[in-house]
Amino acid sequence: MPRLWAVVGATGTGKSDLALDLAEALRARGNPAEIVNADAMQLYRGMDIGTAKLRSDERRGIPHHLFDVRDVTEDAAVAWYQPLARAAITDITRRGGDAVLVGGSGLYVSSVIFDFRFPPRDADLRARLEAELAEHGPGALFERLARLDPVTAARIDPKNGRRIVRALEIVEQGSATHGAALPEQPVLWHPRTRIVGIQAPRDQLVHRLDRRVERMWRDGMLDEVARLRDAGLERGTTASRAIGYAQALAQLRGEKTEQEAIAETQALTRRYARRQVSWFKRYPDVTWLASGAADAVGLLRD
Repeated sequence: MPRLWAVVGATGTGKSDLALDLAEALRARGNPAEIVNADAMQLYRGMDIGTAKLRSDERRGIPHHLFDVRDVTEDAAVAWYQPLARAAITDITRRGGDAVLVGGSGLYVSSVIFDFRFPPRDADLRARLEAELAEHGPGALFERLARLDPVTAARIDPKNGRRIVRALEIVEQGSATHGAALPEQPVLWHPRTRIVGIQAPRDQLVHRLDRRVERMWRDGMLDEVARLRDAGLERGTTASRAIGYAQALAQLRGEKTEQEAIAETQALTRRYARRQVSWFKRYPDVTWLASGAADAVGLLRD
Protein backbone atom coordinates (compact mmCIF):
# COMPACT_ATOMS: atom_id res chain seq x y z
CA MET A 1 0.00 0.00 0.00
CA PRO A 2 1.42 3.43 -0.89
CA ARG A 3 2.65 5.65 1.91
CA LEU A 4 2.03 9.28 2.83
CA TRP A 5 5.20 11.11 3.84
CA ALA A 6 5.03 14.44 5.65
CA VAL A 7 8.19 16.56 5.62
CA VAL A 8 7.86 19.26 8.28
CA GLY A 9 9.91 21.78 10.22
CA ALA A 10 10.65 25.46 10.56
CA THR A 11 11.13 27.72 7.58
CA GLY A 12 14.65 27.68 6.21
CA THR A 13 15.58 24.17 7.37
CA GLY A 14 15.62 22.55 3.92
CA LYS A 15 12.22 20.85 3.69
CA SER A 16 11.85 21.38 -0.06
CA ASP A 17 15.25 19.85 -0.80
CA LEU A 18 14.56 16.80 1.35
CA ALA A 19 11.12 16.34 -0.23
CA LEU A 20 12.73 16.40 -3.68
CA ASP A 21 15.47 13.96 -2.61
CA LEU A 22 12.88 11.64 -1.08
CA ALA A 23 10.58 11.69 -4.10
CA GLU A 24 13.56 11.17 -6.39
CA ALA A 25 14.82 8.21 -4.34
CA LEU A 26 11.35 6.65 -4.36
CA ARG A 27 10.99 7.13 -8.11
CA ALA A 28 14.40 5.51 -8.64
CA ARG A 29 12.90 2.42 -7.01
CA GLY A 30 9.93 2.40 -9.35
CA ASN A 31 7.58 4.26 -7.00
CA PRO A 32 5.96 7.19 -8.89
CA ALA A 33 6.09 9.55 -5.89
CA GLU A 34 4.74 13.10 -6.21
CA ILE A 35 4.89 16.19 -4.00
CA VAL A 36 1.96 18.04 -2.40
CA ASN A 37 2.34 21.55 -1.01
CA ALA A 38 1.46 22.38 2.62
CA ASP A 39 2.79 25.94 2.71
CA ALA A 40 -0.13 28.36 2.87
CA MET A 41 1.64 31.17 1.00
CA GLN A 42 3.01 28.96 -1.78
CA LEU A 43 -0.58 28.38 -2.81
CA TYR A 44 -0.52 31.87 -4.35
CA ARG A 45 0.43 32.64 -7.92
CA GLY A 46 3.30 35.09 -8.17
CA MET A 47 4.35 34.85 -4.52
CA ASP A 48 7.68 33.25 -5.35
CA ILE A 49 10.69 35.11 -3.95
CA GLY A 50 9.16 35.81 -0.55
CA THR A 51 8.06 32.19 -0.08
CA ALA A 52 11.24 30.54 -1.42
CA LYS A 53 9.07 28.66 -3.90
CA LEU A 54 10.93 26.27 -6.18
CA ARG A 55 10.83 27.27 -9.83
CA SER A 56 9.43 24.73 -12.29
CA ASP A 57 12.94 24.01 -13.59
CA GLU A 58 14.10 23.20 -10.04
CA ARG A 59 11.53 20.46 -9.46
CA ARG A 60 13.58 17.68 -11.13
CA GLY A 61 10.66 16.62 -13.30
CA ILE A 62 8.67 15.51 -10.23
CA PRO A 63 4.96 16.45 -10.33
CA HIS A 64 4.05 19.10 -7.74
CA HIS A 65 0.50 19.74 -6.55
CA LEU A 66 -1.24 22.77 -4.96
CA PHE A 67 1.36 25.32 -5.92
CA ASP A 68 0.10 28.49 -7.66
CA VAL A 69 -3.58 27.64 -7.28
CA ARG A 70 -4.91 30.91 -5.79
CA ASP A 71 -4.87 34.54 -6.90
CA VAL A 72 -3.58 37.03 -4.34
CA THR A 73 -7.06 38.55 -4.11
CA GLU A 74 -8.51 35.24 -2.87
CA ASP A 75 -8.48 33.82 0.64
CA ALA A 76 -6.67 30.56 1.30
CA ALA A 77 -8.32 29.00 4.33
CA VAL A 78 -7.38 25.64 5.80
CA ALA A 79 -10.97 24.39 5.48
CA TRP A 80 -10.71 25.07 1.72
CA TYR A 81 -7.26 23.51 1.49
CA GLN A 82 -7.82 20.23 3.36
CA PRO A 83 -10.14 18.47 0.88
CA LEU A 84 -7.99 19.53 -2.08
CA ALA A 85 -4.80 18.22 -0.49
CA ARG A 86 -6.43 14.95 0.52
CA ALA A 87 -7.88 14.55 -2.98
CA ALA A 88 -4.42 15.06 -4.50
CA ILE A 89 -2.90 12.51 -2.11
CA THR A 90 -5.68 10.01 -2.78
CA ASP A 91 -5.14 10.37 -6.53
CA ILE A 92 -1.37 9.87 -6.22
CA THR A 93 -1.74 6.78 -4.06
CA ARG A 94 -4.50 5.39 -6.29
CA ARG A 95 -1.98 5.49 -9.13
CA GLY A 96 0.48 3.51 -7.00
CA GLY A 97 2.78 6.28 -5.82
CA ASP A 98 3.80 7.65 -2.46
CA ALA A 99 2.67 11.21 -1.72
CA VAL A 100 5.20 13.57 -0.14
CA LEU A 101 3.44 16.38 1.75
CA VAL A 102 5.87 19.23 2.41
CA GLY A 103 5.45 22.54 4.20
CA GLY A 104 5.74 24.47 7.41
CA SER A 105 2.18 25.73 7.86
CA GLY A 106 1.36 23.66 10.93
CA LEU A 107 -2.40 23.93 10.78
CA TYR A 108 -2.43 22.99 7.10
CA VAL A 109 -0.21 19.95 7.68
CA SER A 110 -2.29 18.85 10.68
CA SER A 111 -5.53 19.20 8.75
CA VAL A 112 -4.28 16.68 6.21
CA ILE A 113 -2.40 14.05 8.18
CA PHE A 114 -4.63 13.84 11.27
CA ASP A 115 -8.35 13.22 11.74
CA PHE A 116 -8.84 16.96 11.95
CA ARG A 117 -12.34 18.34 12.50
CA PHE A 118 -13.13 21.99 11.87
CA PRO A 119 -14.93 24.04 14.52
CA PRO A 120 -18.39 25.40 13.67
CA ARG A 121 -19.14 28.70 11.95
CA ASP A 122 -21.74 31.30 12.83
CA ALA A 123 -22.23 33.99 10.18
CA ASP A 124 -24.13 36.37 12.47
CA LEU A 125 -21.58 36.10 15.26
CA ARG A 126 -18.72 36.60 12.80
CA ALA A 127 -20.41 39.69 11.32
CA ARG A 128 -20.76 41.18 14.81
CA LEU A 129 -17.11 40.46 15.63
CA GLU A 130 -15.94 41.91 12.31
CA ALA A 131 -17.96 45.06 13.00
CA GLU A 132 -16.24 45.35 16.39
CA LEU A 133 -12.89 44.85 14.71
CA ALA A 134 -13.61 47.61 12.19
CA GLU A 135 -14.75 50.00 14.91
CA HIS A 136 -12.25 49.31 17.68
CA GLY A 137 -9.31 47.52 16.07
CA PRO A 138 -7.79 44.19 17.10
CA GLY A 139 -6.56 45.22 20.58
CA ALA A 140 -9.83 44.93 22.49
CA LEU A 141 -10.78 41.70 20.74
CA PHE A 142 -7.39 40.20 21.47
CA GLU A 143 -7.74 41.07 25.17
CA ARG A 144 -11.11 39.28 25.22
CA LEU A 145 -9.58 36.23 23.53
CA ALA A 146 -6.70 36.23 26.03
CA ARG A 147 -9.23 36.08 28.88
CA LEU A 148 -11.38 33.37 27.30
CA ASP A 149 -8.64 31.21 25.77
CA PRO A 150 -5.09 32.25 26.75
CA VAL A 151 -3.52 29.19 25.09
CA THR A 152 -4.89 30.13 21.68
CA ALA A 153 -4.16 33.83 22.23
CA ALA A 154 -0.51 32.99 22.82
CA ARG A 155 -0.33 31.50 19.32
CA ILE A 156 -1.93 34.44 17.50
CA ASP A 157 -0.37 37.71 16.38
CA PRO A 158 -2.21 40.40 18.41
CA LYS A 159 -2.45 42.48 15.22
CA ASN A 160 -3.99 39.73 13.10
CA GLY A 161 -7.63 40.72 13.30
CA ARG A 162 -8.80 37.98 10.96
CA ARG A 163 -7.42 35.18 13.14
CA ILE A 164 -8.60 36.84 16.35
CA VAL A 165 -12.14 37.10 14.98
CA ARG A 166 -12.14 33.44 13.93
CA ALA A 167 -10.83 32.32 17.33
CA LEU A 168 -13.50 34.34 19.15
CA GLU A 169 -16.19 33.02 16.82
CA ILE A 170 -15.23 29.51 17.89
CA VAL A 171 -14.77 30.22 21.60
CA GLU A 172 -18.03 32.14 21.93
CA GLN A 173 -19.88 29.11 20.56
CA GLY A 174 -18.39 27.01 23.34
CA SER A 175 -16.16 24.99 20.99
CA ALA A 176 -12.49 24.11 21.00
CA THR A 177 -10.26 26.42 19.00
CA HIS A 178 -7.81 25.30 16.36
CA GLY A 179 -5.08 25.22 18.97
CA ALA A 180 -7.01 22.64 20.97
CA ALA A 181 -8.31 20.69 17.95
CA LEU A 182 -5.23 18.46 17.80
CA PRO A 183 -5.77 15.86 20.54
CA GLU A 184 -3.05 14.49 22.77
CA GLN A 185 -3.10 11.23 20.79
CA PRO A 186 -4.12 12.32 17.28
CA VAL A 187 -5.46 9.73 14.86
CA LEU A 188 -3.79 9.52 11.46
CA TRP A 189 -5.98 10.07 8.39
CA HIS A 190 -3.82 7.86 6.14
CA PRO A 191 -2.97 4.49 7.74
CA ARG A 192 0.59 4.45 6.37
CA THR A 193 1.88 7.89 7.30
CA ARG A 194 5.48 8.67 8.15
CA ILE A 195 6.39 12.10 9.52
CA VAL A 196 9.92 13.40 8.95
CA GLY A 197 11.02 16.59 10.68
CA ILE A 198 14.06 18.73 9.97
CA GLN A 199 15.61 20.78 12.74
CA ALA A 200 18.58 23.11 13.13
CA PRO A 201 20.31 24.68 16.16
CA ARG A 202 18.63 27.98 16.93
CA ASP A 203 21.72 30.15 16.37
CA GLN A 204 22.32 28.59 12.96
CA LEU A 205 18.68 28.93 11.98
CA VAL A 206 18.50 32.59 13.03
CA HIS A 207 21.60 33.42 11.00
CA ARG A 208 20.23 31.52 7.99
CA LEU A 209 16.83 33.21 8.16
CA ASP A 210 18.27 36.71 8.50
CA ARG A 211 20.51 36.17 5.48
CA ARG A 212 17.59 34.71 3.54
CA VAL A 213 15.49 37.82 4.07
CA GLU A 214 18.35 40.02 2.90
CA ARG A 215 18.70 37.81 -0.18
CA MET A 216 14.97 38.13 -0.90
CA TRP A 217 15.31 41.88 -1.26
CA ARG A 218 18.46 41.53 -3.39
CA ASP A 219 16.66 39.02 -5.64
CA GLY A 220 13.83 41.42 -6.43
CA MET A 221 11.27 41.13 -3.64
CA LEU A 222 10.17 44.73 -4.09
CA ASP A 223 9.62 44.28 -7.83
CA GLU A 224 7.65 41.09 -7.18
CA VAL A 225 5.40 42.85 -4.68
CA ALA A 226 4.94 45.81 -7.02
CA ARG A 227 3.66 43.41 -9.71
CA LEU A 228 1.40 41.68 -7.20
CA ARG A 229 0.06 45.03 -6.01
CA ASP A 230 -0.96 45.75 -9.61
CA ALA A 231 -2.71 42.34 -9.58
CA GLY A 232 -4.71 43.31 -6.48
CA LEU A 233 -2.50 42.15 -3.59
CA GLU A 234 -3.72 44.93 -1.29
CA ARG A 235 -7.31 43.72 -1.74
CA GLY A 236 -6.40 40.23 -0.53
CA THR A 237 -7.05 39.63 3.16
CA THR A 238 -4.62 36.71 3.43
CA ALA A 239 -1.82 37.22 0.92
CA SER A 240 -1.33 40.89 1.77
CA ARG A 241 -0.55 39.99 5.40
CA ALA A 242 2.13 37.42 4.56
CA ILE A 243 5.48 38.00 6.24
CA GLY A 244 7.69 39.98 3.91
CA TYR A 245 4.85 40.96 1.60
CA ALA A 246 3.18 43.25 4.14
CA GLN A 247 6.55 44.89 4.84
CA ALA A 248 7.39 45.30 1.15
CA LEU A 249 3.96 46.86 0.57
CA ALA A 250 4.68 49.31 3.39
CA GLN A 251 8.00 50.16 1.75
CA LEU A 252 6.30 50.76 -1.60
CA ARG A 253 3.82 53.08 0.10
CA GLY A 254 6.67 55.02 1.68
CA GLU A 255 5.69 53.95 5.20
CA LYS A 256 8.96 52.08 5.83
CA THR A 257 12.51 52.38 4.59
CA GLU A 258 14.06 49.33 2.99
CA GLN A 259 16.16 48.78 6.11
CA GLU A 260 13.05 48.93 8.30
CA ALA A 261 11.11 46.55 6.02
CA ILE A 262 13.96 44.03 6.03
CA ALA A 263 14.49 44.26 9.80
CA GLU A 264 10.78 43.77 10.55
CA THR A 265 10.58 40.83 8.14
CA GLN A 266 13.59 39.24 9.84
CA ALA A 267 12.07 39.64 13.30
CA LEU A 268 8.69 38.23 12.21
CA THR A 269 10.35 35.34 10.38
CA ARG A 270 12.33 34.40 13.49
CA ARG A 271 9.17 34.50 15.59
CA TYR A 272 7.27 32.42 13.04
CA ALA A 273 10.06 29.83 13.03
CA ARG A 274 9.82 29.54 16.83
CA ARG A 275 6.08 28.90 16.54
CA GLN A 276 6.68 26.25 13.88
CA VAL A 277 9.21 24.45 16.08
CA SER A 278 6.74 24.43 18.98
CA TRP A 279 3.91 23.20 16.75
CA PHE A 280 5.75 20.28 15.19
CA LYS A 281 7.30 19.18 18.48
CA ARG A 282 3.77 18.18 19.52
CA TYR A 283 3.55 15.61 16.74
CA PRO A 284 3.95 11.98 17.78
CA ASP A 285 6.39 9.56 16.14
CA VAL A 286 8.45 12.06 14.16
CA THR A 287 11.77 11.00 12.64
CA TRP A 288 13.93 14.06 13.33
CA LEU A 289 16.86 14.80 11.04
CA ALA A 290 19.55 17.48 11.18
CA SER A 291 19.23 20.26 8.65
CA GLY A 292 21.87 19.88 5.97
CA ALA A 293 22.48 16.21 6.80
CA ALA A 294 19.09 14.71 5.93
CA ASP A 295 19.52 11.46 3.99
CA ALA A 296 16.51 10.53 1.88
CA VAL A 297 17.93 7.17 0.87
CA GLY A 298 18.60 6.38 4.52
CA LEU A 299 14.93 7.05 5.29
CA LEU A 300 13.97 4.33 2.83
CA ARG A 301 16.24 1.83 4.61
CA ASP A 302 14.64 2.44 8.02
